[in-house]
Amino acid sequence: MSTDRPTGPADDDTAGHRAEGGDDEVRVSRFSRRARRRDRDEQKKGSLLKELPILLVVAFVLALLVKTFLVQAFFIPSGSMETTLHGCTGCTGDRVLVTKPPYWFSDPQPGDVVVFQGPDTWTPEVEVSEPTNWFSSAALFLGRAIGVAPPSEDDYVKRVIATGGQTVMCCDDQGRITVDGQPLDEPYIYENTPLESRSFAPVTVPEGRLWVMGDHRSASADSRSHVSDQYSGTIAVDDVIGKASVIVWPFSRFTFLDSPDIQPQQAQGAGLQGDVVAVAPLLLGLGGAVPVTAWRRRRRG
Repeated sequence: MSTDRPTGPADDDTAGHRAEGGDDEVRVSRFSRRARRRDRDEQKKGSLLKELPILLVVAFVLALLVKTFLVQAFFIPSGSMETTLHGCTGCTGDRVLVTKPPYWFSDPQPGDVVVFQGPDTWTPEVEVSEPTNWFSSAALFLGRAIGVAPPSEDDYVKRVIATGGQTVMCCDDQGRITVDGQPLDEPYIYENTPLESRSFAPVTVPEGRLWVMGDHRSASADSRSHVSDQYSGTIAVDDVIGKASVIVWPFSRFTFLDSPDIQPQQAQGAGLQGDVVAVAPLLLGLGGAVPVTAWRRRRRG
């Protein structure tokens, strides 16, 4: 006896209702997923907006720490160091990285190009309008940290010529500056002044101070211009911000700045010591990175 039952209109309606019900469930499920995804996106946006002030504060603190202890970008505002550093009127001023670690364990040496805060007796080489509100001050601070804003009027860049205890004067019979009676080897000089106008009497540099001069001798208001002040034209070692180490902008002038032994008879071994001190932070960083990398690989494995 056959149990097959003919399909009638009622069965077709039931199947149709089931199909429509399934489509509704699919649409509800898709809508629910979209709603959950939208809620998650909104939560992420809200979380980011809440965290943004914290991130800005952290970035500001990190920039302050890096600028204070490690490296600072510096904008060259004048032509007093031509042609070693460009800063002439109408040209693209150089941006240099000023490193702090080279002077953690030793003082600046003759031949070093340094950035320093000038004594209060020095006349600024450039005029800079300081901001009057906190927001502009913060923006200027960050701009100076990355080298896109003019430096402070009190900041200068010069080359170290003599250090504490040495006697510097100009000139010998060939027009060269002498330190402790020995002539200097200065291949970087650009546009020297006439002999009669650049001569100055012997100055003995006090301990803890430096005699500095610009490479563009005819356009640099350096120690020579301030020999009559209470410091005899010298600057304090403690006022040195750091060593100008590399030109980073414009890219066409990217180069590392060397420190020639302008006093070979006094500076034997100083170059090696300076190089060791300069690379010490890099070696320490690599030493710290190796165990961290090994730990991450072990954890990943």
